Amino acid sequence: MFGKLSIFVLGVIILMGSPAMSMQVTVNKSEFKDSVFDVEIPIAGRYRVEVSAKGEAILFIEDYIHNLDGRTYDITAAMPVMSADQFVLVHKDGSPLNTGVHNMRVNFIEGAATIEWVRFTLLKEHELTPYTLKQNLEGDEWALVWSDEFEEDGAPDPKVWAYDIGNWGWGNREPHYYTENRLENARCENGRLIIEARKDREDGGWTSARLTTRGRMSLLYGKIEFSAKISGRDGCWAAIWLLGDAYRDEVSWPYCGELDILENYGREIDDETGDGLTHFSCHTRAYYFKQGNHIASKKHVQQMAGKFHTYALEWTPESLQIFFNGEHVFTYDKNANALEYPFNDPQNLIMNLAMGGGRARKIDPSLTAERLEVEYIRVYGRQ
Repeated sequence: MFGKLSIFVLGVIILMGSPAMSMQVTVNKSEFKDSVFDVEIPIAGRYRVEVSAKGEAILFIEDYIHNLDGRTYDITAAMPVMSADQFVLVHKDGSPLNTGVHNMRVNFIEGAATIEWVRFTLLKEHELTPYTLKQNLEGDEWALVWSDEFEEDGAPDPKVWAYDIGNWGWGNREPHYYTENRLENARCENGRLIIEARKDREDGGWTSARLTTRGRMSLLYGKIEFSAKISGRDGCWAAIWLLGDAYRDEVSWPYCGELDILENYGREIDDETGDGLTHFSCHTRAYYFKQGNHIASKKHVQQMAGKFHTYALEWTPESLQIFFNGEHVFTYDKNANALEYPFNDPQNLIMNLAMGGGRARKIDPSLTAERLEVEYIRVYGRQ
């Protein structure tokens, strides 16, 4: 059971004033028998994870180490420790944690370090979604139910859009920092939503934005249509997708469901012509990419980058069908049970522009700013 480098830790909870800003759980070193510890999280939300360590190592924090699916839930991505003589603080922001006891482990990618303590500070409490926009499916024609046309310049409508924040890696070891209410990264301008990734951090890293309807409204059934334009440079990873409203932290996925309606990797797009691939895929507990059987398709498109294209999802209790510029390109119809088809429960719409990590791979070092632009999002029901 015990490894060569190990710690046993006890949790101390401190609650001060507003829980969304000052709730902390500190885990202190007791004895070195294993790098495993338990911590009780009293409030679901997005956390800053800090580690006080001494040594020369690259480490990350793993959650739910005893999960039944054999997954490695990396909630911090790599954190380098480069101080052999004194304890230094390393941290990541935005790690999602649900309420309850979490079995965690400090993993060392390379090197070795002594851990003094691990601390979890609540940055943003999880917001329950107040209502679901459920579409009627009886009738012969689609009728507009809701839309965001992004007509008013400034920040995206806060009644519709919330922000996922931080740089915890997002399950893909993405290096950028998603910001909140920062116009440089997310704004409406000239009738378009612009999500802009910028190489503007003091350490030379990237910022961007990830918008979600979670905590505002969720969607169920009907037709969702949007017009979007992507950038196609190496390292860009644009996505507009659905994620189940049941998501609380990493163990929720893929049980809650995910449908990628727009997904592009800049490395697959020609820098000169803009021609390249676009991807469509679905992830459920029965079919998802980390067990190698997820259901997906892709299409080669002229001027994939630099030109607006129209995407549409037609969603029923039996299937999900995606259309690209009016052409049917993808169907998911595995619906025997909730493990195959969690899409009879509400889903949230997410729009984000990642830079690097996962399948996006390396970022072109010459880049300083890239964009995902959206002209509109419209939801239809039958009549």
